Amino acid sequence: MFLDDDYGFIHLSRGHRDVHFLIHTSQLFGPLVHLHGMYLLFFFFLVYGDHRDLHRVDRRQRQMCIRDSVRTMNELFNVKGKVVVITGGAGILGKGIAAYLAKEGAKVVVLDRSEEAGKALVDSIKAEGNEAMFLYTDVMDKEVLEGNKVEIMKAYGRIDVLLNAAGGNMAGATIAPDKTFFDLQIDAFKKVVDLNLFGTVLPTMVFAEIMVEQKKGSIVNFCSESALRPLTRVVGYGAAKAAIANFTKYMAGELALKFGNGLRVNAIAPGFFLTDQNRALLTNPDGSLTDRSKTILAHTPFNRFGEPEDLYGTIHYLISDASNFVTGTVAVIDGGFDAFSI
Repeated sequence: MFLDDDYGFIHLSRGHRDVHFLIHTSQLFGPLVHLHGMYLLFFFFLVYGDHRDLHRVDRRQRQMCIRDSVRTMNELFNVKGKVVVITGGAGILGKGIAAYLAKEGAKVVVLDRSEEAGKALVDSIKAEGNEAMFLYTDVMDKEVLEGNKVEIMKAYGRIDVLLNAAGGNMAGATIAPDKTFFDLQIDAFKKVVDLNLFGTVLPTMVFAEIMVEQKKGSIVNFCSESALRPLTRVVGYGAAKAAIANFTKYMAGELALKFGNGLRVNAIAPGFFLTDQNRALLTNPDGSLTDRSKTILAHTPFNRFGEPEDLYGTIHYLISDASNFVTGTVAVIDGGFDAFSI
C-alpha cells in the first residue's frame, strides 16, 4: 500500500488474482478523504485484501498508473483533428475561439461576412503551424451556407463541430434611456431576430445534415445573459437570444431521439463581454465606462467584464468526448452575474 497527500495506491493479491486501486483522495471525496485517506485505503484492504500479501508498490509502477489516468483524461478532452465550423468566426469572440481550438489541433473553418478579417485570422493561425480555412458566408442565406458545406466537405470530408457564434444587435432594436417601448423600430427588431435566431437555425439545418450522416457531432449555440433574464434596453437582442435557448433544448431532443445519441446540442450564455456590438452601450467615446457598465459590474461578483479566453474551456468541454452525456444545456459564463442578488 502507498499513500501520500494526493494519491493512495493499493496492490492486493488473493490467490492468482491481483487487485489494484489508485485513489486520488482530493478528487474522490474532497477534504474529508484528503485528511483521512488512510482509513479509506484500509477499508478496501480489509474487504478485499489478505494481510499476508500486503506490500508496498514500487515508485515506477505507481507512476505508470498515474500516467495511464492522465492519458485517459487527455483522450476525453482531445479535439485534435476535429473539423470545427465557426459562424461569425472573425468576430471578437469567434476569432479567439478559432485560434485557441486550432492550437489544440482542430481543423478550424472560419465563416464570416468580413473577408478581410477572416483571411487575416486564418493567415495568423497558419503562421503558427495550425490548420484553418476561411469561407465567406451569410448566415441568413441558406444557399450560401449550402455552398460553404460543399467546400468544407471537399476540403475535410466531415464536420464534427458547429459553433453558431454569429449574431449582433443594432440601435433601432434597443430602447434608449430617454425612449420607451413605443419608440421601438420594428424593422430593426426583425433584423436582430433574423440575424441571431435564424442565423442560428439556418446553419444548423445545413451542417447538422452531415452530422446525422456521420451519426456524431456537437453543436454549440451562442445565447446571452439576456436569454436568462430580461435586461433593460436590449429588447430585440434579448428576445432573439431567449429563442435560441429554447431552440437549443428543442434540437437536443430532436436530434437524439430521431438520429441517435451521438448528436448533441448545447449552448453557452456569456455574461458581459466588450464586443463591437455592445461597445456603444458599455463605453463612452473617450473609453470610460458608461453608467450602464458601472451598474453591470456592481452586480457581477467578479467585478469585471469577460475576456474571450474565459469562454475557451467551456467550449472545449462541450465539443469534446468529456461531455458525451451532456445535451440540451445552457452553460452560463458570467462571473456570477446571474447568481447574484442584493
